[in-house]
Amino acid sequence: MKIIVPMAGIGSRLRPHTLTIPKPLTVIAGKPIVQRLVEDITSVVNQPIEEIAFIIGPAAKGFPSNTKDELLKIASSLGAKGNVYVQEEALGTAHAVHCAKNSLSGPCVVAFADTLFKADFTLDANADGAIWVKQVEDPSAFGVVKLKEGVISDFVEKPKEFVSDLAIIGIYYFKDGDKLLNEINYLIDNDIRPSGEFQLTEVLENLKQKGAQFIPGKVDAWMDCGKKNPTVDTNKQVLTFEQADGNNLVSKDVILENSEIIQPCYIGENVVLKNTKVGPYVSIGANSVIEDSTIVNSLIQTNVQISNANLDNAMIGNHAKYNGKYTSVSIGDYTELT
Repeated sequence: MKIIVPMAGIGSRLRPHTLTIPKPLTVIAGKPIVQRLVEDITSVVNQPIEEIAFIIGPAAKGFPSNTKDELLKIASSLGAKGNVYVQEEALGTAHAVHCAKNSLSGPCVVAFADTLFKADFTLDANADGAIWVKQVEDPSAFGVVKLKEGVISDFVEKPKEFVSDLAIIGIYYFKDGDKLLNEINYLIDNDIRPSGEFQLTEVLENLKQKGAQFIPGKVDAWMDCGKKNPTVDTNKQVLTFEQADGNNLVSKDVILENSEIIQPCYIGENVVLKNTKVGPYVSIGANSVIEDSTIVNSLIQTNVQISNANLDNAMIGNHAKYNGKYTSVSIGDYTELT
């Protein structure tokens, strides 16, 4: 099994946090978003992962020089070969997948690195394909699927009238990566892009018309990491899941001086808490120092210094310094607000 992860978007909706780090490498509860994504996929497919191919954008669009090394480490941690491809120009979802054409063979999962999910189902690897979906209250904002006898019969993009409430979350399984590549090649070779870009939905429809049967993979939770508030909420949900699984995410070397940690929380290595109450639903990265503060429902990265703060629904980047009485803040890397 291979996993193909397009992640070339610059993450402008999550700025300032994506000015120095790609959105999929933003850390949630101690792990980058993209690492949690491929780990969750691995548990669902229940097969050894042979290769993980990442598609990133060029350095000119904000991808640091060490991005490739970080992604290869993630692949290695799952015992998989890693490959990193560059999408020089954003020409649609199918074009992004096409950038990893040398990795498209055999069974594969294509997963766009914008969301995380939680699911109980195990993938049926004998199916032609599967599309991860989540039941939503307002399907008009999503691409949705219609079902007939348990098989996907139609794909509908942002329906104005109700046709289905099963939204496509951006994760797909293909039993035959070669057939997927052939259909993408057909679009690109014939310049078929009705919306101005080469889209994966066109590929899915073509495969279906040729007899491929796609089944739904229903997920219990679909967590968005596109903007600051949803990302903080995703941190809360991930911490809740980790606690339910019996995982303790507080490092043993945390220094507590007249301080309290209310679970669930992630506290990294070498963190110092002085006269501070942290939690619930707080993640604090390694080597951070927090004094005289109260913090709940917040996502704080590494090497951060915070004092005299009362924070809720906050997101603070790496190497930031914060001293104040603001509450719902969003501070990027290396920022000082003192």
